[in-house]
Amino acid sequence: MTKYIRRAAALCALLLVALLVNATRVQVFQARAYDDNPANRRPEIARWSQPRGNILVGGRPVTGSKDTGEQLRYERTYRNGPLYAPVTGFASQVYGTTLLEHAENPLLDGSDPMLSFLPLWNDITRDQNAGGEVVTTIDAAAQRAAYRGLGARRGAVVALEPATGRVLTLVSRPSYDPGLLSGNGPSVARAWSRLNGDEGKPLLNRAVRQTYPPGSTFKVVTAAAALDAGVVEDVDAPTRSPDPYTLPGTTTSLANEVEGCENASLRYAFEWSCNTVFAKLGVDVGLGTMGDTARAFGFNDSGVRIPFSVAPSSFDTRMDRAQLALSSIGQFDTRATPLQMAMVTAAVANGGAVRSPYLIERTTTADGRTVSTAGARAFRQAMTSMTARRLRELMLGVVTDGTGGKARIRGAAVGGKTGTAQHGLGNSGTPYAWFIGWAQSHEALEPEVAVAVVVEDAEAVRGEISGGGDAAPIARDVMRAVLGRAE
Repeated sequence: MTKYIRRAAALCALLLVALLVNATRVQVFQARAYDDNPANRRPEIARWSQPRGNILVGGRPVTGSKDTGEQLRYERTYRNGPLYAPVTGFASQVYGTTLLEHAENPLLDGSDPMLSFLPLWNDITRDQNAGGEVVTTIDAAAQRAAYRGLGARRGAVVALEPATGRVLTLVSRPSYDPGLLSGNGPSVARAWSRLNGDEGKPLLNRAVRQTYPPGSTFKVVTAAAALDAGVVEDVDAPTRSPDPYTLPGTTTSLANEVEGCENASLRYAFEWSCNTVFAKLGVDVGLGTMGDTARAFGFNDSGVRIPFSVAPSSFDTRMDRAQLALSSIGQFDTRATPLQMAMVTAAVANGGAVRSPYLIERTTTADGRTVSTAGARAFRQAMTSMTARRLRELMLGVVTDGTGGKARIRGAAVGGKTGTAQHGLGNSGTPYAWFIGWAQSHEALEPEVAVAVVVEDAEAVRGEISGGGDAAPIARDVMRAVLGRAE
């Protein structure tokens, strides 16, 4: 009898070992496969079983969570949703996440191991941390000023702190309320269909995901290349620039919208935006140097993240001299995001150095313990410090004596560059109005804000320089908000 008991005990022990081995296989080695199986709803249920961490602007949350009592218990909510949608993106139980909600999703939903003191123990016990918080660099007053300034018009505004690369403003219009996409009911599907079918493309983040011909604002890049290369040594000396200018190798003539551009100095050409002078300067500088300068400012860089991805701005490095002439005035196939053009003017304001832009100041746990900080930011030298000083002087002249007078701010030095970018078949479309600029309070030691504004449906007479009329006042209000200047 004892023999049979021993055999039964051995069999039971063997079965127990087999059970433990199988449990280990399922729970450890195959856990990821089961978690990632589309038929497994447990991760989704767990993800929405607690409130998401918040995204903060100026120390105040612009997001929240609502207890629905359903299986997917907590829905995302948004305060001033359309105002901050280009920053937050959306977190939808049906359509996933975008922008900061996507880039910081592990931290916000509590799954980031950095939120726990003992990450390995959480993996074993399947405990879930409370969602962390994301503290942004956005200036609330400047964000509101940009949003109000664009109004019902399509366009975008980006403002940066030149010395650090902090993103102070990120506005895109038309916008949308991310809360419409949060849940999983029929209304969410209807909102998704309506937003995707809207010809205004409210889901498109024009500030970082849309590229435009930069028009005359690109003349800042061309001027930097010409000054650094020694093609121009004296900004007040006449240039050998005919008006009209025949594009090299063609019979096509390029003219100006203003008078006095023939052999104009760089200062006059910059203040009044002479196309002929800058087109010829680009050709004189040459494709190689123009391409190198554009690249130093950030063009043709597909790796920019703030932390979500940014559409690369482009400057063609394989074109003939006629195309180079047009590219040097921001036409042909030169394209830039508003963020890129803010980086251009920030480089001028920052002594020629381009700081990498960033949108997150720090991340924390739910109880305020710091998880990560922005830290030191990399930079490129887009031009010499002497060239940057000359360009600041030229940009000051645009505002005090040229086309950017509507950007003036009492008690501050303001430099800028207006631009009107043609588009459409035969340039028949209403021009895009651009303004890029920087501002410095008289008591400050260095420029405090750099801004880029583009207005797609600028109300300008065909051929009129509209950047100074449509975009400059928006830039002024944003810069004034950053400086804390009353109207």
